[in-house]
Amino acid sequence: MSIELRHFRCFLAVADTLSVTRAAERLHLTQPAVSRTLRQLEEALGTRLVERTTHHLALTPDGLAFRDQASLAVTAFDRALAHGSRTGWPLRLGHAWSAAGTGTTTLLRRWHEEHPDTPLELLRIDDRTAGLARGDVDAALLRGEVHAPGLVTEQLTTEPRVAGLPADDPLAACPTLSLTALTHRTIALNTVSGTTTLDLWPADARPSSTITIGNTDDWIAAITGGRAVGVTTSATAGMHPHPAMAYVPLTDAPPVPVVLAWRDGPGHPRIRDLVTLAREVMG
Repeated sequence: MSIELRHFRCFLAVADTLSVTRAAERLHLTQPAVSRTLRQLEEALGTRLVERTTHHLALTPDGLAFRDQASLAVTAFDRALAHGSRTGWPLRLGHAWSAAGTGTTTLLRRWHEEHPDTPLELLRIDDRTAGLARGDVDAALLRGEVHAPGLVTEQLTTEPRVAGLPADDPLAACPTLSLTALTHRTIALNTVSGTTTLDLWPADARPSSTITIGNTDDWIAAITGGRAVGVTTSATAGMHPHPAMAYVPLTDAPPVPVVLAWRDGPGHPRIRDLVTLAREVMG
């Protein structure tokens, strides 16, 4: 049996919803049709992509790895069709938080002025590579070390780290802080796209209490609500000011690299222009 695009779409619907029922609703198919298509794909690939029980569905390790490749293939196909019907091929720039920091507006306006034939679409995607690995964007502004295979990166700048505190916290009035000042606090950790882990602290002074969140909005809500404190970069302070939030510079935390990343191989023809402009704006 030859694998067709419908097999990829079916698998991605199941992977996104983790439910054959909801995947069938999304694809306007019957549940048996979805199950049959998924089984055909697994047989053609010679591997199990999904583990199913009566009350549970999860992707196997092979399924997790195949999801990104399937998404790339479907996205490339859809974009090829769309490109044939549009005069301008948009350049999609992903970010998980804070985009280009305080330079975001300048980046977008200068791009529009210098490349009016190519719309620049800024997309926030709460993912370690801001959707780049699975083909949702053409390039991404990322913070921290990038280890995803198949990506090319260029460092644009570094950003100092700051502590995020409730505005009425006693430490919020300090001009600067050290990491050890937060040791006995509950730390909000963004495990989806954040750059802060407990390894940031000295081994003998690591916080013992943490809460896990998945995006910047929830991170800010946890802190302003008094549940935790956090560590982020100066870009967050510029992009996400909040009357109930204080950002205090950290004196002993290493800066965070900011990189522009794109996939190794054929891609959008304007990526190098984006690299040049991003370096001018953020460098």
